[in-house]
Amino acid sequence: LVVCTGWKTASRTDTIARLFLSVQRGSMKVKIAVSALIPFAAILVLHSTLHAQPPTKSVWDGVYTQEQADRGKALYSTACASCHGAELTGGEMAPGLAGGEFISGWDGLTVGDLFERIRISMPQNAPGSLSGQQNADILAFMFSVNKFPTGTADLAKEAGILKQIKFEGKKP
Repeated sequence: LVVCTGWKTASRTDTIARLFLSVQRGSMKVKIAVSALIPFAAILVLHSTLHAQPPTKSVWDGVYTQEQADRGKALYSTACASCHGAELTGGEMAPGLAGGEFISGWDGLTVGDLFERIRISMPQNAPGSLSGQQNADILAFMFSVNKFPTGTADLAKEAGILKQIKFEGKKP
């Protein structure tokens, strides 16, 4: 079998060999690029691990404002109350978000952990549909219902910042 390639005629074997070599050269470039990127990725992971600090604040340090909790209350009633109950006591399929069981379930974790859980999985009928600010406002409302003290600054809307706040069930 002979394949016509423009002015030249080449056998099918020659054409396949040329294609193989060009693919091989292309994959070699990819291998070199990946080999060069792996050390940089490792450095980034180690850098973030080394700089990850344990929580420096607690929910008992006043990490939200009353105004933020008020905004969160309005959002909670439209986005959360149908499943978790108007009083945050839970429903048939949704856990309570106030009281001893809720607090003990999150004790020792970070506010960032709770924020990420909400951000990724809530509301149940449209996970991830709320903004970071809306999630932070709802979280502030949950803190107010659970009697954590207010502060002078709004709760942040970035999970990385919230990872610096420890969720402690009992006041230290």
